[in-house]
Amino acid sequence: MSIKKNGVDQQLIRDLAGILNDTNLTEIEVELGDLKVRVSRQSQAVHAVAAPLPAIAAAPAAAAQPAVAAPAAPADPSKNAVPSPMVGTAYLAPSPDAKPFVEIGQKVKEGQTLLIIEAMKTMNQIPSPRAGTVTAILIEDAQPVEYGMPLVVLE
Repeated sequence: MSIKKNGVDQQLIRDLAGILNDTNLTEIEVELGDLKVRVSRQSQAVHAVAAPLPAIAAAPAAAAQPAVAAPAAPADPSKNAVPSPMVGTAYLAPSPDAKPFVEIGQKVKEGQTLLIIEAMKTMNQIPSPRAGTVTAILIEDAQPVEYGMPLVVLE
C-alpha cells in the first residue's frame, strides 16, 4: 500500500528516484490523471516536485528546478558568461520572423532582454545581469538548455 502525504504518493516518488539512480538520468517526469510529478537530480541529491494539472501560468521559479548541467559550449567560454537560470528551450528572437534580441558586438544595458527561455509553456525573458558588449552567443535558436549552461558572453 502506498504512503500518501498531502495527496502525493510517496512510493511513486521513491520509485521514480530509483529509476533515476538505476539509469543515470538527471530528470524524469510522469503524468497520472491530474497529477504531474517531476523528479530531478542535483549534486547527487534527488528532488521531487508535484503539481496538479493544468498549470495556469506557472511562475518562472516553479519552472527553474535545477538539473545537472551538461555544458555543450567550450569548456571555459568565459567567467563573463550569462548562465541559464532554468531548464527549457532558448529562443534568440521573440518570434521566428523577428530580428534577434542581441547580436555579437552589440552593447547592452543591465536588464535588457538577451533571449527568452520557454519552460512549461511559459516564455521567460532572460535579462542582462550587467551592462557590456555581447562577445559570443553560445547557443543556437530553439536549442534545449540546462540549468547553469552558459548562454551569452558579456565583456
